[in-house]
Amino acid sequence: MKQLTNIGLGLAIALLICLFPMPYGYYTLIRFAAMIYFACLAFAFYGSNKETLAVISGALAILFQPFFKIALGRDMWNIVDVIVALILIILWLKHRKETKE
Repeated sequence: MKQLTNIGLGLAIALLICLFPMPYGYYTLIRFAAMIYFACLAFAFYGSNKETLAVISGALAILFQPFFKIALGRDMWNIVDVIVALILIILWLKHRKETKE
């Protein structure tokens, strides 16, 4: 799980970079990376008997998947990116605190 939280921190930074004008390929790459990350996170949560977090992670994997794009508009995607980035940073901080104890 530690490796997933560290990757999540990198994904949070990448999602925040999405707030700036970037080439379209960058957004597609981030969607693909986010889909893989959230699918792995859902699997890890399910293995830890945290079904609610597994469902949320699975829903995020579906939201970010790049194959059948969900058209939310640029403003709404910016809001989603910031919220998800903040959640990933909070998960990283929580996991960091738990490993120190």
